[in-house]
Amino acid sequence: MSQHDQHPATTQVHHPYTAPEGFESPVVPVYKGSTVYFPTVADLRARQWVDKSAYTYGLHGTPTTFTLEARLATLEHAQHVLLAPSGLSVITVVDMALLSQGDTVLFPDNVYFPNRDFTRNELARWGIGHAVYDAMDVASLAAALTPEVKLVWLEAPGSVTLEFPDLTGLIACIRAKAPQAVIALDNTWGAGLAFNPFEMRGEDGALQGVDLTVHALTKYPSGGGDVLMGSIACRDTALYERLAWTHSRLGLGVAANDVELVLRAMPSLNLRYAAQDAAARRIAQWAQGQGGVRRVLHPALAESPGHAHWARLCTAAAGLVTLEMDPALAPERVDAFVDGLRCFRIGWSWGGPVSLAVPYQAKGMRKLSTPYEGVLVRLCIGLESVDDLIADLESGLSALR
Repeated sequence: MSQHDQHPATTQVHHPYTAPEGFESPVVPVYKGSTVYFPTVADLRARQWVDKSAYTYGLHGTPTTFTLEARLATLEHAQHVLLAPSGLSVITVVDMALLSQGDTVLFPDNVYFPNRDFTRNELARWGIGHAVYDAMDVASLAAALTPEVKLVWLEAPGSVTLEFPDLTGLIACIRAKAPQAVIALDNTWGAGLAFNPFEMRGEDGALQGVDLTVHALTKYPSGGGDVLMGSIACRDTALYERLAWTHSRLGLGVAANDVELVLRAMPSLNLRYAAQDAAARRIAQWAQGQGGVRRVLHPALAESPGHAHWARLCTAAAGLVTLEMDPALAPERVDAFVDGLRCFRIGWSWGGPVSLAVPYQAKGMRKLSTPYEGVLVRLCIGLESVDDLIADLESGLSALR
């Protein structure tokens, strides 16, 4: 039966037209699909997706997702990348792929809290142990390294409090005392731009690097505050396949239109990151010595914990600043300060165009690392005028005084 003899319902499903090749533009085409066609049964049985040489099913990749993964691999100085629906989801993939009953995972005292929460709940129920170390004390990590440790999380800088650890010292310690452990770094703050976590040199010149990084693409790669996505990057093929098969068995996928938004933002990533970095440094320097502020936490400030480690490794410092408020200020007064800000909105996340402020109760946040006495206010610097942001903060601090 020819096409002209078929019913319109059939021709619209099985139309033979294919657009000509050769169309090029700055935009990466958006491929959507759950089903992927195979020309023959033999081809269906022969295709493998894990090395990204072919397409098998929508969850396992399309030209759109493969393109973003390739660009992220270049950004992260890696060879392999996997995408997942959020930053937290890539953390859980790493945990589930690399840990078994009886194993132990280590994380720093200043780790991203949802990572800690997943460990203390789900992983604990599955018979996986954990221990906490002080990120600013290599000896604290060394004391926690046992033969059962199969995964060690690093965070640079620490969540909220922004301490920058001696990454190469921590890595050297793990390699020497627990060579069986995989080293994972949350690289969301660094974004692939501040430093290369796969190739760092210690004070003795020795090359030290992590095994994998996770990245909340929700932040700087997206840049618009409108996408949730995460990535895992690594260099070792065997490690990648171990992660990829767990990723596959969990049924994780990302929406094509979300990938499109991240791809659209990637060319401006370096410019946005540099602008927010410069704005954050200016605000951090201004905030020093302001009434009501006990301490300013920002890795580029000489007084901030771990500044020397940051200066040795990094060329950039992202757009986060944390103010440790005067301990004499009651928490409700600090809350009122945040409520009164106009350019800074109240909300989670960072890396988008809008500046954000969130207060944290310092007491109880850290068990091992540097103590904080006042309420902490984390500022996530957006793309507004820095003068307007400083004026907003100055007005709020004046009201406190």
